[in-house]
Amino acid sequence: MNPSELTLLVTLIAAIAVLYSCVGHGGASGYIAIMMFFGLIPAVIKPTALILNILVSSIAAFQFYKAGYFRWSLFWPFACTSIPFAYIGGHLTLPIEIYRIAIGITLLLFAMRLLIRAPLHKNEFRHPSTVVSLSMGATLGLISGLIGVGGGIFLSPLLILMGWAGIKETAAVAAVFVLVNSASGLLGHMNAAQNIPPMALVIAAAAVCGGITGSYFGSRRLPLLTVQRALSMVLCIAGYKLIFV
Repeated sequence: MNPSELTLLVTLIAAIAVLYSCVGHGGASGYIAIMMFFGLIPAVIKPTALILNILVSSIAAFQFYKAGYFRWSLFWPFACTSIPFAYIGGHLTLPIEIYRIAIGITLLLFAMRLLIRAPLHKNEFRHPSTVVSLSMGATLGLISGLIGVGGGIFLSPLLILMGWAGIKETAAVAAVFVLVNSASGLLGHMNAAQNIPPMALVIAAAAVCGGITGSYFGSRRLPLLTVQRALSMVLCIAGYKLIFV
């Protein structure tokens, strides 16, 4: 990769990190699409996307937690089943093209639904039952492991459309959810491949800068409606990537 291509790659990675982190996501679906466009091989793409996901989601988690939006009671039932199932999904090799298309279409529908829904406020929350959260966590974890993302793109619209959390509370929970699932996926990769591509270290700084910027504005400066529209854009990118890339 020549210097001009590397500069463009780093710039795009930083931009994706800004957009995704402002809604509590790590950005794996965006990073994967960009790296595929630049012709990087899958052995580089998957671990690199997971590393960037961990970095950006950890920054977003810190910012939204510090701003007071994280809800442990909402997070833990989803996470305790998603983590082992994400690890299992990461080890499975299945013909999942039909599932990818179906999930991509679902994300696009979620994005359109969010665009026409007013943001929820604290007095409108309904807490899900533990059984439902555990079941959905396992399902989301398995799908995330199969596809190779942290799972925030699935958890966020679920929390909002079911009325379980507001926009910024969803971002806080999604950030930690992405962090733990990405770490689980990377652990599975390391156990199988035992290598970290040098490219990951080269572009990590760009992702960190973008993550700091996006998560700060998403947690403290941007109004609810703007963050909701940003989430819709993220879901559109993810849905397009699953269907067409």
